Amino acid sequence: MALSDTKVRTLKPREKLYKVSDDRGLYLEVRPNGSRLWRYRYFLHGKDKRIALGAYPAVGLADARRKRDDAQRNVEQGVDPVLSRKREKLTAVVNMANSFGDVANEYILKITKEGRADATLDKARWLLKQLAPIAKLPIADIKPLEVLAALKKLEKKGNHETARRCRSFASRVFRYGVATGRGENDPSAILRGALIVPRTTHHAALVDPHDVGMLLRAIDGYEGYPVTQFACKIAPHVMLRPGELRHSVWSDIDFKTGIWSIPAERMKMRRAHSVPLSRQVIGLLRELAIHTGPDGFMFPAFHSHRRPMCENTMNQAFRRMGFTFTQVTAHGLRTTASTLLNESGLWSPDAIERSLAHNDTNAIRATYNRGRYWNERVEMHQWWSDYLDQLKAGKAIKTKAA
Repeated sequence: MALSDTKVRTLKPREKLYKVSDDRGLYLEVRPNGSRLWRYRYFLHGKDKRIALGAYPAVGLADARRKRDDAQRNVEQGVDPVLSRKREKLTAVVNMANSFGDVANEYILKITKEGRADATLDKARWLLKQLAPIAKLPIADIKPLEVLAALKKLEKKGNHETARRCRSFASRVFRYGVATGRGENDPSAILRGALIVPRTTHHAALVDPHDVGMLLRAIDGYEGYPVTQFACKIAPHVMLRPGELRHSVWSDIDFKTGIWSIPAERMKMRRAHSVPLSRQVIGLLRELAIHTGPDGFMFPAFHSHRRPMCENTMNQAFRRMGFTFTQVTAHGLRTTASTLLNESGLWSPDAIERSLAHNDTNAIRATYNRGRYWNERVEMHQWWSDYLDQLKAGKAIKTKAA
């Protein structure tokens, strides 16, 4: 006789375990401790088998019958419900281990082993943080709408370029997931036209000699963190990208030869780069070494010498000095150098380009030019530092090399 809700509720425990049948193999097991457990009995391939369906009252009579029916359908198809459940649990575990965040971290580890620049890796980790809303979701189950929702949150904050970069990063992760068997498609690909396209902007830079002199004097008067001041003092002279400057370590500097050498893995263009050091820069570096040398990062973070200075530190310092984001940026100092060096007419464009570490698409020509223009670059960097000193002092601008 089939069970009823009333009968199930009134079942009392006994000294020994006993069973109360419902229908079609479903029964309730009542234990001496008072617990009541649903079981389904079935026959498969000539064997008498059982599967647990949950405990009462968490699983009521109606729920137990539905679970019994699901298990019975498996049996009719020749599938063991116990094995089917194990597969489902294993799939759930695998899916949780293959969340978007897990696959993204694996992708970042992959490009780390490929020797990508530290700045590239830092940016990838930062982009992953921006995609936190989908980080814990199984990568194979993520839909375009879920990715779009995460990106639209960034757009609402006005971070249009960040949203665009996050979509691009997510796409690379999804494609990696497909290639490694964890995903089935790239749901971010369809979102190419769904985001606001930010206006192309150039890094703000001072190109008027008088304004450059004002900036240099403001840097000298900066009263913030000393390491930040040294970074702002040195950056205009060496023409490095901010990320290359921030991630530099003391072993990059050879005071005897006067060369700052940066390995390929830390350069944007993936080619080793050497900077000839002027007398002024060598003097500044020796002063800086008192604060942060002789090992580790040259420009460490304020709270930890184990990490480099944050990417916005120099820009924030310029804001405190009274310069707006539309006037000057750390990256814009490269534009300042490029513009004024070219306008001087004293140096070959190729030598200037080499000091800016711009890539040459012709590998043979690039190798040839690196050696050919070194002596000119040594002379040019010293002239450039002397020129900046003149601007800082407010003196008349020289137009010929000393």
